[in-house]
Amino acid sequence: MDMNQYLEVFIEESKEHLQACNEQLLELEKNPEDIAIVNEIFRSAHTLKGMSATMGYEDLAKLTHQMENVLDAIRNGKIKFNPEILDVVFLAVDDLEAMVQSIADGGDGKRDVSNVVAKLLLIENGESPANAEAKKEVAVAIAEKPQAAKSEYDEFELTVLQQSRDQGFETYEITVALRDDCLLKAARVFMIFEILEKIGEVIKANPSVDQLEEENFDQEFTITIVSKESNHDIQKKIMKVSEVDRVDVNIISLENLRQYEEQEVTDVTPEKNNHVEIENTSNEDQESKPEDKKAANTTKHSSSKTIRVNIERLDILLNLFEELVIDRGRLEQISRDLNNQELHETVERMSRTTGDLQNIILNMRMVPVETVFNRFPRMVRQLARDLNKKIDLEIIGAETELDRTVIDEIGDPLVHLIRNALDHGVETPEERKANGKSEVGTVVLKAYHSGNHVFIEIEDDGAGISRDKVLSKALSKGIVTEQAAASMTDSQVYELILASGFSTADKISAVSGRGVGLDVVKSTIESLGGSISIESKLGQGSVFSIQLPLTLSIISVMLTEIQQEKFAIPLSSIIETAIVKKTDILNAHNQQVIDFRGKVVPVLFLNEIFEVPVFEELEDEFYSVVIVRKGDKMAGLVVDSFIGQQEVVLKSLGNYLTNVFAISGATILGDGQVALIVDCNALIK
Repeated sequence: MDMNQYLEVFIEESKEHLQACNEQLLELEKNPEDIAIVNEIFRSAHTLKGMSATMGYEDLAKLTHQMENVLDAIRNGKIKFNPEILDVVFLAVDDLEAMVQSIADGGDGKRDVSNVVAKLLLIENGESPANAEAKKEVAVAIAEKPQAAKSEYDEFELTVLQQSRDQGFETYEITVALRDDCLLKAARVFMIFEILEKIGEVIKANPSVDQLEEENFDQEFTITIVSKESNHDIQKKIMKVSEVDRVDVNIISLENLRQYEEQEVTDVTPEKNNHVEIENTSNEDQESKPEDKKAANTTKHSSSKTIRVNIERLDILLNLFEELVIDRGRLEQISRDLNNQELHETVERMSRTTGDLQNIILNMRMVPVETVFNRFPRMVRQLARDLNKKIDLEIIGAETELDRTVIDEIGDPLVHLIRNALDHGVETPEERKANGKSEVGTVVLKAYHSGNHVFIEIEDDGAGISRDKVLSKALSKGIVTEQAAASMTDSQVYELILASGFSTADKISAVSGRGVGLDVVKSTIESLGGSISIESKLGQGSVFSIQLPLTLSIISVMLTEIQQEKFAIPLSSIIETAIVKKTDILNAHNQQVIDFRGKVVPVLFLNEIFEVPVFEELEDEFYSVVIVRKGDKMAGLVVDSFIGQQEVVLKSLGNYLTNVFAISGATILGDGQVALIVDCNALIK
């Protein structure tokens, strides 16, 4: 069987299951008594093991199998969950992630997991994993010991077993273990059932027959039969089936089963109706089983409504649609020129349809930021332990969606900002207590939409940023002059920490202190067309706010004209447009400015900045001005005239024009002309 066709699906689903394990393990740390969480982790590990075995990745299957055993022991109350166990399971998840990444990179997924497996084996056996190396051989011996499964029987099944025994039949519980490399498990199950039905009658299967047929089980299952054959003969016949690894045949004592059932009934709370309570317990038991048919049906139902699409196909679809947008603009231009009513109506319908199509395509590319956020709880937990700090991470708005291209780039900047908040922001428990704060610091990671932007904020309730300390460091490094420092606002001072090589750390640690990180954050965010701002109060905490565009491909712009050239200014940067008298432009500090609603705003003449050739001098006493903003800074861009608002496709300038000042790209207009798109952030900077 060629497994390569399933490789991409295996990698994606494995990553999802491992992420689910990480998230649920962190939840379990907060609620160690919640067995429902253990069941969720068990389900993810169980599915991952089955997929790994099917794909032939033995090390993956081996480790998930042992992890599953520990989780099973926890949920059955055989061992008590504690932080030491959590650390070992996290180590196992780390190894699993490394193996899956190896497979994704074209490797074989092999890894030496013997140490982690040994620790898990010791935990399963009720011992401390700290001395794993010393007890490795003991642990391996424990792993190889056959483990019998036990089924539970209802009143009807017990009656059938009793009647069979009265007629001279023996009751057997048969545990069959298939080999780890068994691919067609359902076929082996069918062959085993065929043998058993010839020598007796099958009473019960655990998991159920439907689940066994759907291969919704691990390598091991249990069948209860009544037969007149000996247990030795039954074992010998089943072992003839290929890919069967082990068969355990045990005679069932009906007396013990009866006592067990009676004990179950007497354990029910007396105040409640016994009959109803037993039925409810039975239902809960059925629903709580990891391999339950209901869960399998839910999975089927969900998978029938969703499909995985390669992002490259969506990129191609978007590129084709961008060409359609250009043609739509051309048709609108022709329609205006010809002034034909039927053509007008057709173009309007086409515009509405392409508008709907655009929304669908862009939504297909939108991904919740939780795909980035979900890696942080685990990271924060580990960093807090490394720094000997107590930190609670709160995530808000993880369902907020961003374009896939932005999502792919935003992960690393957020890692740097969170590490910075933990190391520099939140104080040690002792310092916090001395300052009258809770020992546990809080870091809030928040995402929300506003207009056609997404904002991501990292807020901490730590020590805040010291203006004096930042300025002192900036002056010593020559980043600012003393004259400039005297007139800087607080937010301008705080933004100095984003400069390359800047660090206020007193000593270099494994977490930070080398001045590398926040400068990368700033450059990455600005390359995405976004911006970052900082607010802070000394002793109370800081907020780092990132503003990002929803998408990078189709944007709304104000088209303007300068001589015979057209320039597009993104609407997201524009406050408003204005007509200003030439006499209202003043000079201040060698800079032309205007008074805009009580604020002094610098004026930039785009014809001078972009060196537009002059074909005719415009004799007019007014200037057309576009007021744009970046953060708390504003500027007035002077153009010859406004054309109007339009949605345009953002095209890159290519590899030869990578360093053009204040131009972020270009677009093709409906009449075939090329308009350059102005980068307002670069102009204001």
